[in-house]
Amino acid sequence: MADSAQLLSTLKKYFGFTTFRPLQEKIISDALAGKDVFALLPTGGGKSLCFQLPALMRPGVTLVISPLIALMKDQVDALVASGVNATFLNSTVENSEFTTRMRDLRSGACKLLYVAPERLMLPGFLAQLREWNVSQIAVDEAHCISEWGHDFRPEYRQLATVRDMFPDIPVMALTATATDRVRGDIVRLLKLKAPGNYVASFNRPNLTYRVVPKDGPYDQLLAFVKERKAECGIVYCQSRARTEEVSENLRSDGIAAKPYHAGLTPAERSRNQELFLRDETHVICATIAFGMGINKPNVRFVVHYDLPKNIEGYYQETGRAGRDGLPSECLLLFSSGDVAKQMRFIEEKENPQEKKIASDQLWQMVRYAESAECRRVALLRYFSETFSEASCQGCDNCLTPRPLFDGTVAAQKMLSCIFRIKERTGINTGLKHVIDVLLGADTERVRDWRHESLSTYGIGKDHSRMEWNSIGRELMQLGYLKQTQVGDKFQVVELGPAAREVLNQKKQVMLTTPIDTKKAAAASDKKKGRSGEIECDENLFERLRTLRKQLADERDVPAYIVFSDVALRQMAREYPVDEAQFRRISGVGERKLTEFGAPFLEEIVGYLKTNSKQEFSAGPLLEAAPPKKKQKMNDTARDTLRRFQAGKLVAEIASERELVPDTIYGHLARCIEAGEAVNLNQLLTPQQQTEIAAVFEKVGFANITGALDLLGGQGGAYCYGMLTVYRAAKSRK
Repeated sequence: MADSAQLLSTLKKYFGFTTFRPLQEKIISDALAGKDVFALLPTGGGKSLCFQLPALMRPGVTLVISPLIALMKDQVDALVASGVNATFLNSTVENSEFTTRMRDLRSGACKLLYVAPERLMLPGFLAQLREWNVSQIAVDEAHCISEWGHDFRPEYRQLATVRDMFPDIPVMALTATATDRVRGDIVRLLKLKAPGNYVASFNRPNLTYRVVPKDGPYDQLLAFVKERKAECGIVYCQSRARTEEVSENLRSDGIAAKPYHAGLTPAERSRNQELFLRDETHVICATIAFGMGINKPNVRFVVHYDLPKNIEGYYQETGRAGRDGLPSECLLLFSSGDVAKQMRFIEEKENPQEKKIASDQLWQMVRYAESAECRRVALLRYFSETFSEASCQGCDNCLTPRPLFDGTVAAQKMLSCIFRIKERTGINTGLKHVIDVLLGADTERVRDWRHESLSTYGIGKDHSRMEWNSIGRELMQLGYLKQTQVGDKFQVVELGPAAREVLNQKKQVMLTTPIDTKKAAAASDKKKGRSGEIECDENLFERLRTLRKQLADERDVPAYIVFSDVALRQMAREYPVDEAQFRRISGVGERKLTEFGAPFLEEIVGYLKTNSKQEFSAGPLLEAAPPKKKQKMNDTARDTLRRFQAGKLVAEIASERELVPDTIYGHLARCIEAGEAVNLNQLLTPQQQTEIAAVFEKVGFANITGALDLLGGQGGAYCYGMLTVYRAAKSRK
């Protein structure tokens, strides 16, 4: 098995990186040792490298099973550009080219073969695999195997056949999104044998999450996109018609936009996607059919024009933004009308179990959208992970927190209305009918049940329908109301156990102030949460982007195949003028140095003849961030501190508490901010402290993401939590 030095040497040679991201080295070591592996790494966390690098270090071919044709071509193009012999077999390959690829596979020249599960199960294909010396099998997007996942594909169930045919070949299952239940399904259905189990943090610190009430959604979208006209983004819509309508409107307003949905011909979908990958189309308006496995790193924003069906899908779709680690934004336009529309679709389902699952998932999504708590906390909790920071400073609820208001009267009105309806009719009704009564609506059901004569009829006109929906759902969360399924189709609301305290004892009820649409839109346009941007010479960056596009077009590949935005920003910050300096740029391996070094160095040298170098130091280390208020310790941070003071290492505490080390470092940082004595020398070596201090000196003390990028990215020698605890200790001093 290869040692760490060999792994790092291969990493730099082919991929141009000097450090691994979180868990990559452990996963790769297990794979090279012949172990099965389950790996859950967030989008942008470097899943592909986990099977690509072992493929280069062992004989034979690595079989990669992937669900999308676009993903295969994308990854193969990137591998070939890095000097790796890789190929794919699917319906797009012409006969003459197919023959050449088959010859490469038989000769052993090919190191990675990408196929779709449908191709894999064709008669005779499995038999051919036996001739190609398959030494590793990687199943990408492995969550597709579970009916409890958000993207179940029945053909994935047949992959167990491959395991039976090659019982001694190590299998690696990879995904970016899976709950505990889905993880169990993946291991069981793929028949993984005592697998190494690796689950990275779901936190994407470079993403900013916002939810804005729909109020003229197209105008909201247009204003948002115009603020980011030079950037690329995805707009997710619920229907094919909506994607066509929105993309056409954007084009008429001067935005380079294209639709993507299953109703287009394969040629149209492929062309629109290719235009987006090559930065010629800036916005793709798509259904959820778009994006799984798309390796475009510079997607700067994702907008959900309509409400997603579940949190899992929402998390994966937002995860397509900022794969390169640079700041990116996720905007959800929310309305109660979208909820009602989704519920109508769910009620049309015939299977009661499917209906229940879909309904539960939708209400989880609604609670997320309406909640006033930190978005990051809510998302990570869904995936059984704890976020311990007092404020993430990367979501609307943390950046512009909504105050509470005395909602006692509103709560009394709604609870009393539900009581009167039950008293008059003898049954409970849905929330929509309750709101109709409160608003004094003239509906057929109100007339049939004579609810216009109720004492509560029309007493709620001081709130809009959207506000009453929000109030009703918050009362459910607080336990004053409960929602019950009646038969296969209907959900009714009834008084919860605590409702009597509000009605009879006049208990005070504090509710969250509804989002002000105009304020929320304005906050979104201010582009907060951009602290992780790599500061650089923007004029040089634009020149390098133009050169990159030219070189990519000559090779008929997307621009990021040449270099990522991160690499270009590093070049425009460090001004490399010879090969030795250029080699130190992140993403510059041997092949790319040979192929692209000369033109980029020539561009930089030419630029410096007429332009001076800029300085990017953020000034004195402690002046870049405002002093933090003293934080309070919560119970989970206190538990970590107790174990740490007992002499346990961060890794031990993380293992005992089934958390990731990043979270443990975050706990200790919070303890320091609360005034507890935590010895930094027990957490970081003197050399680590010196290196961290040096990068903070460059990017500023407030910019943890930027500092981490300069240290090799999350999961190299450093992690986000290590920098957080260092900053907490130095700020306290």
